[in-house]
Amino acid sequence: MTSPAPTTVLVFLDPDFEDGRIADASQPQLMATDLGATRGDGVFESLLAVEGRPRKLQAHLNRLASSGRALDLEIPDQDTWRRAITTAINEYRFVNPAPSPAEDEVVIKLLVTRGVEGASMPTCWIQASPTPAVGRRQRETGIDVILLDRGFDSEAAERAPWLLLGAKTLSYAVNMAALRYAHKEGADDVIFTSRDGRVLEGPTSTVLLAHVEKSDDGTTVKRLITPMLDSGILPGTSQGALFAAAKDAGWELGYGPLVPKDLFDADAVWLISSIRLIAPVNHIDGKEIGTPAVRKQLTAELNELFAGIE
Repeated sequence: MTSPAPTTVLVFLDPDFEDGRIADASQPQLMATDLGATRGDGVFESLLAVEGRPRKLQAHLNRLASSGRALDLEIPDQDTWRRAITTAINEYRFVNPAPSPAEDEVVIKLLVTRGVEGASMPTCWIQASPTPAVGRRQRETGIDVILLDRGFDSEAAERAPWLLLGAKTLSYAVNMAALRYAHKEGADDVIFTSRDGRVLEGPTSTVLLAHVEKSDDGTTVKRLITPMLDSGILPGTSQGALFAAAKDAGWELGYGPLVPKDLFDADAVWLISSIRLIAPVNHIDGKEIGTPAVRKQLTAELNELFAGIE
C-alpha cells in the first residue's frame, strides 16, 4: 500500500497572529486580483529545513529584503518571518512525521506579492512542502545540461536595472520555459549564457567549476570558481556559504568572468542551489566534463563541507 502524499502547509503573515496564521492548503487562499497572480509582481525565497532547522536562514532573509528593495516592495521585518517560519516547520513536521532523520527535509518558500490590486498591503505567506524526489536523486547521479542564450549581454543588469536581473522575483516563466526546453532535448537542466558569451547561471541554481593542479612542491591545489555577480546573476546563498567553508578548508577561490570553454576545460562543474544542493554536471551539450572518478571525489569533498553549514 502506498503512503499518502505529504500535506503542504501554508502560514500567512497576519498582523492579528503574531506567529503567523495557519491556512488550509486544500482550499483557495489567494485573491484572484492579487498582483502576484495577475502580474507575477512579487519576490520569493526557497530554503531547506533539515531536522527542523532552516539552513542559511539569515542569508535568505537578507536576499528577500534586497529583492524587495529592487521592486520598491515593503515587506515585513525579519523577526516576523522567523516566527512564521518556525510555525510552518513545526506544523509540517507534526502532520508529516519523517520516517527517519535522513528524510527529515522540508522545502520552505517565503512569498511576497504586491497584494490585491488597489490595496496598499502586500500578501505574504510561507509554504512548507516535501523535497522533490528528482532533486534528491540528482544530488547522487548528477545531471546533463545544455547551454542556452539568455538573450541579454553581460552588462544589461547595470545598464537596465528595471530588468531586475539580480532579484529573485515571482516572474519565473522564462526560467521554467528553459527547463521544459532542456527536458525536450533530453537534458536535465540549463546553464544560461549572455549574448556576449559569458557564463551566467542556471534557471534555479548557481554555476560552480573546479580545477585541480599540482604545485611546484608537489602539493595539490584545488580552485573553486563561480561567475561574477556583475553579469546580472542572482547572488547564490548556497554558493556564498560553500565558498566560505571551502576557503577555510584550503581551497583557492575565483570569480569569473567565465566563458563556455572554461566549463569544458574544468575538472568538475556543479549547479548548486538551496533545495537540490550540489548537483554534479556529467555532460554539457553532450560532452563529458572531467572524469567520473574526479567528479565523484570532488563532489564528496564539497558535500562534506556543505553538510556543516547551518
